[in-house]
Amino acid sequence: MTYPDPVYHGTNGEQSASIRRTDAPHDLEYRNGGTVDYLATGGNTSGAFGLYRWNFGTGRTGPDPHFHRTISESFFILDGTVTIYDGGDWVETRAGDFAHVPPGGIHGFRNDSGATASMLLLFTPGAPREEYFETLRKLGEGLTMSDEERDAFYAAHDNLWV
Repeated sequence: MTYPDPVYHGTNGEQSASIRRTDAPHDLEYRNGGTVDYLATGGNTSGAFGLYRWNFGTGRTGPDPHFHRTISESFFILDGTVTIYDGGDWVETRAGDFAHVPPGGIHGFRNDSGATASMLLLFTPGAPREEYFETLRKLGEGLTMSDEERDAFYAAHDNLWV
């Protein structure tokens, strides 16, 4: 394995870092008390990755088993207990635990602990997950879709249910 080809071709570097403060407003809030913070999107990482802080409320939430054809998904548990489906079983994970799912890997995640929990979600490459998360919120708030519209929505966002 070698380093990829250079992307930056300057000689002195440049001031281009971005910082998101921990007290910044959440980018997305769900009715169940959960929130999402867009730490780095595919749009601002030139498609390299997307990194999101997913904060669960106390209710049971999270997707059933599914897979993606185009992206990997990694989970780093920051706080609480998150149950992750590893393709065969639902496994309880706690702060400091990490899970990686390559493209095609069946997975799911949920908070069924009754307490809050928080994790980092990393997608590579950086797919436009923001629209997906925002539409899920609208569905939870009463947006209706026909079966055909729902199937097209999931297909457009590379979410294949098992």
